[in-house]
Amino acid sequence: MNTKAKISPTWQTVKIARHAERPQFLDYASEIFTDFDTLHGDRVFGDDGALVGGLARFYGQPVIVVGQHRGRSTRERIQHNFGMCNPEGYRKSQRLFEMAERFNLPVFTFIDTMGAYPGVGAEERGQAEAIAKNIAQLSALKVPVIATILGEGGSGGALAIGVADHVMMLSHSIYSVISPEGCASILWKTAEKAEQASQALALTADRLQKIGIVETVIDEGEGAHLNPIKVMHALQEQLKIQLDRLLAMDADERCEARYQRLMKFGSNNLVNA
Repeated sequence: MNTKAKISPTWQTVKIARHAERPQFLDYASEIFTDFDTLHGDRVFGDDGALVGGLARFYGQPVIVVGQHRGRSTRERIQHNFGMCNPEGYRKSQRLFEMAERFNLPVFTFIDTMGAYPGVGAEERGQAEAIAKNIAQLSALKVPVIATILGEGGSGGALAIGVADHVMMLSHSIYSVISPEGCASILWKTAEKAEQASQALALTADRLQKIGIVETVIDEGEGAHLNPIKVMHALQEQLKIQLDRLLAMDADERCEARYQRLMKFGSNNLVNA
């Protein structure tokens, strides 16, 4: 008799989103974009390796690219702070968004983080303010903005670069207000019920698309780590389709559509999704 408990489909998605061999931001950036030149520093405190961004070309067109990179080896993870941004990272992205607006460059953001870094130093340097300014700035940009969740999109750390005209998710990525472990610790005082919490959070791409949080889901089969180039090219194709659609719109029309997109959140029957 097999007594091994079955893993729910939702929890299986969480595990795939966190898979050690899953492609990360810099992997996608090198395949999808050309001439990617990174910029560093926030002109206030320092540089944050968790957020990587700069100028690039997309099908020959200059664009701004911003993403969270987690790293794989111990050395690389420390260098990129496990993808958890400090205020410097968000202020660096603010510089890039300002550049995008000044030179009329479309913006692509890529989300893969457990959340913003919760350390005391980050809070003292204005973590919450930096996130809030990012959200306000992205909400007001006149240029097209497309956001993609590549792996794990956690809390305000993800939302800080997630306000966009069009949001996409890979089919085995997750996006939620809190991690399943954090949710379980609050509700049941133990992280051991994370699997149960994951089902209540509606954090999978299909459920989020159903309730209108994301517009496009990129099919990655059983996981992007199994056929990364195929998934990258599928994402690249969708990015091109959505960018062309957004560029065909007037700037004021885009801003109004972005505003209406945000205002509809909460109007759907979320509890039944």
